[in-house]
Amino acid sequence: MTIDQTKNSMHETHSREVVVENEQGLHARPADLVAREAQRWESRIEFVGKAQRVDGKSILDLLTLAAEAGTRLVVEATGPDASEAIDAIGSLFEQKFDLNEENTRTHTNKTKQEKQISSDSVGINTATCEGDAERNTNS
Repeated sequence: MTIDQTKNSMHETHSREVVVENEQGLHARPADLVAREAQRWESRIEFVGKAQRVDGKSILDLLTLAAEAGTRLVVEATGPDASEAIDAIGSLFEQKFDLNEENTRTHTNKTKQEKQISSDSVGINTATCEGDAERNTNS
């Protein structure tokens, strides 16, 4: 990991090398986590890899990097909160994009609840449709 810093009169630019260490690479879920984290910051955030520079706030741009496990990328942030942004994004890579156990449990429970609500709604709609069909045939 390397960290570089340059200053101009208006904004600071910070850069840091990160390594994609999770086995699946920078696929949709981690790219989403990175883009969401980048969007929290005012600074412009870009990723550089294989002679390609992309917007770190765009999940689609991040996916175009096709970063597999072991890929080295440089993250650059330019703006008033560049240092904090680089630290936060670097942490995601260091943690291999793992959510902590509590967040994982919360996400899993929320997903189960959403599925239950969805299936309950389907059951209600089906019963309503069946009742309507029955009324129409008895008329």
